[in-house]
Amino acid sequence: MSDLIAIAYPDVDRAVEVRDRLIDMQRQNIIQLADAAVVEKRQDGKIKLHQIHSTTGRGAAWGSVWGGLLGMLFFAPLVGMAVGAAAGAAGGSMSDVGVDDSFMRDLGTKLQPGGAALFLLVTRVTPDKVIPQITQYGGEILQTSLSKDAENHLREAIEADARVHSA
Repeated sequence: MSDLIAIAYPDVDRAVEVRDRLIDMQRQNIIQLADAAVVEKRQDGKIKLHQIHSTTGRGAAWGSVWGGLLGMLFFAPLVGMAVGAAAGAAGGSMSDVGVDDSFMRDLGTKLQPGGAALFLLVTRVTPDKVIPQITQYGGEILQTSLSKDAENHLREAIEADARVHSA
């Protein structure tokens, strides 16, 4: 089971910095992320998604491999790879993995211009090791699927760290 956590930050650089820190922690095996995406609300009000998983690229890669193999059967591996890559890219762009893009865009419209939100889909976490490392960045919890107690604990940790850094 995965938990969704959405945290707002004053700018995209801070949200990306937290995302990258969490990815480092994933390499240390103290958190497991199914998805991590940053939504930016630009000054002109447009919403931009910064995702770490590209289903279009992955689909194109797999399509070219399978197309090349099938093309070899018909003595046209390059044509097969090209057709396979195009079909894979089309299929990959239509699939959505992780946090729903339309949900992120909808929540992104509520951000201040220039602001950003980090969306995390967490499958496993060691809270006592992760929370102290991310509270230093501040942020505001927008939405979670955590239990009420876990969400309150996260809110309190972020607010307590913000009070320490503002004093």
